[in-house]
Amino acid sequence: MSDTVDLTTPAVDPAAWTCPAPLRDQSRVVMGHGGGGALSAELVQHIFAPAYGSDALAQLGDAAALTLGGVRLAFSTDSFVVRPLFFPGGSIGDLAVNGTVNDLAMSGARAAYLSCGFILEEGVEMATVARVADALGRAARTAGVEVATGDTKVVEAGHGDGVYINTAGIGLIPEGVDLRPQRVVPGDVVIVSGPVGVHGVAIMSVREGLEFGVEIESDCAALGGLVGTMLAVTPDLHVLRDPTRGGLAAALNEIATASGCGVVLTERAIPVPDAVANACAVLGLDPLYVANEGKLVAFVPREHAEAVLDAMRAHPLGRESRVIGEAVAEHPGMVVARTGLGGTRVVDLPVGEQLPRIC
Repeated sequence: MSDTVDLTTPAVDPAAWTCPAPLRDQSRVVMGHGGGGALSAELVQHIFAPAYGSDALAQLGDAAALTLGGVRLAFSTDSFVVRPLFFPGGSIGDLAVNGTVNDLAMSGARAAYLSCGFILEEGVEMATVARVADALGRAARTAGVEVATGDTKVVEAGHGDGVYINTAGIGLIPEGVDLRPQRVVPGDVVIVSGPVGVHGVAIMSVREGLEFGVEIESDCAALGGLVGTMLAVTPDLHVLRDPTRGGLAAALNEIATASGCGVVLTERAIPVPDAVANACAVLGLDPLYVANEGKLVAFVPREHAEAVLDAMRAHPLGRESRVIGEAVAEHPGMVVARTGLGGTRVVDLPVGEQLPRIC
């Protein structure tokens, strides 16, 4: 065996390597840009926000809080590209209503009107479209919101995925309500309204044909009623978020960054159902990064936390609410979790998304 090196062998070019993970210097759009993590934030920060130059957009909340004719409004829009269209506990029609209603609710507003745009792929069965539309209508009636206007477009076969939906919504913000991350202060109590990771695992179990011994259903629900219950205790809530894309981790990191506070979580206090924990262990996922569609996380002044928590637990969508942490002055902009072993780990902002196409 020779120890000589063949100097004529072409050098390896690292630039030609490929990686399945999204890279931060991508010159083209990758799936991670739609995941609600760092790549999504960079897309908005470096392309969309400078192009639009909007003060309202600069809020970067789930919904924009606007004043029109002396009336405070919340305005939000969202697009839904979930695959499959139907899943345990819901459908793309339910998501299209609840997702936008919840974005408005996170500003304290109760949704009043929605617009609805359907993008249909040529060849999709009319029965499928009707089933989606019926689900959307039922969800709107349940949420107490009216679909007031809409649009339909059709793209060629192979240029869509059956049905995509965009909804936009408007609602009124009650007087005295001011929900934004800049109001978070050290000492605020962090409350989550129930078990996390359910929606993302429900989608993945159907998509990949996986069985975990028990059917996992999406938590898809409209949260306007729960938020109204919380605000009835005190309008002085500091910030609310529904942890959808990027899960609880992404929502908390966004709040920490915008507020300049640190966040400390008690990992054992975070409610993760056994079925979700087992599924995530099999799939190599962290439940804190898995999307939810019927949960919220709230930063509440400590003096109101107990009363707000009691009110949440009295509501059907908040029965399993728990205190999971607090805002702190230390490590500003960073989220950390105290583990069951007594250590501490950083809960970072995800780069992309562990489970794409889930909302």
